[in-house]
Amino acid sequence: MEELETPQIITHIEHNINHSIFDCKWIPCSAKFVVIGSLPKGSGTLEVFEITSGEIRKIKEIERPNSFKCGTFGASSDVERRLATGDFKGTLEIWDLEKSCQVYITKEHTDIINSIDGLGGNIVNCGAPEIVTGSRDGTVKVWDPRQRGKPVANMQPMKGETKRDCWAVSFGNSFNDSERIVVAGYDNGDLKMFDLRTMSLRWECNLKNGVCSTEFDRKDIPMNKLVATTLEGKFHVFDVRTQNPTKGFAQVLDNASKSGTIWVARHVPQNRDIFLTCAGNGQVSLWKYEYPEHRYVVDNQGVSSGVPGKLRRLQRMVISTQPINALDWNRDHLGLAVATAYDQYVRILVTTKLNLQ
Repeated sequence: MEELETPQIITHIEHNINHSIFDCKWIPCSAKFVVIGSLPKGSGTLEVFEITSGEIRKIKEIERPNSFKCGTFGASSDVERRLATGDFKGTLEIWDLEKSCQVYITKEHTDIINSIDGLGGNIVNCGAPEIVTGSRDGTVKVWDPRQRGKPVANMQPMKGETKRDCWAVSFGNSFNDSERIVVAGYDNGDLKMFDLRTMSLRWECNLKNGVCSTEFDRKDIPMNKLVATTLEGKFHVFDVRTQNPTKGFAQVLDNASKSGTIWVARHVPQNRDIFLTCAGNGQVSLWKYEYPEHRYVVDNQGVSSGVPGKLRRLQRMVISTQPINALDWNRDHLGLAVATAYDQYVRILVTTKLNLQ
């Protein structure tokens, strides 16, 4: 019976794109998605595709002088559906894809924007719409699209500190109008948690390998779990509900897979305890986090420490000959995802039986 309930990961559609692709995102409340990339001549491209009759059809393309690296719809409402992008020159832009025009532009980073995340666009009572960007210039900047020009927060190295390449940023803990956390991962393995309410560094650790991707299981709840993926086939799941003053957060580490770099991890929107990791050997793995009987223990000094849970792999499948560099789950349809890889293919994936987990 258990075998019958095991999820299957199926490549539903494959579509070749004859240039480099770096990111992909579903356009909210639609059967369309946008693919973000770079043409051989060095210019950037935003391509909008639609799924019709089991095929992918391109319906729009926007080309710009600079290559695009990353994008998010997180700071936009489901009505406006505006895409925020970061490019190789450090420019943040916001796009109205319907009109194929740019509605916001600012260039405060001095180098490539590696990672972007947005929050507040489509969730009620979780604060202002904001965008966070992480760059090779060593800074993490937070933007309010309603304010032109300057960032509302700027996390940068202290004077004299070495600038580290920021590879990953993500929002979390935004369960009311004032709380908000940004997590940033760097090329030297540093993982830093910034509290935007107090404008302070709340916690940091080093994962010994460059941090490729970070994501909270949900952005709009009191922070619960955080996944950070790294080079050399490792990823960490932190229970961020309980912070010990000296030990920090409890974590479970997976380093058993010989799959190369774990490029990205994404939680299923409909079930925060299930997530997919995408690896350098073209493999996707579906995981479930299982909580311990007690999530924290209290010592004889009255100080709480978190208790790590366990990871169970539900399924794995090789879907590409090259690293899978981006994946986005569809919010409206359980198990539907779009993924891009360095083999220049975009794939529509269907994962079955997620409702049984």
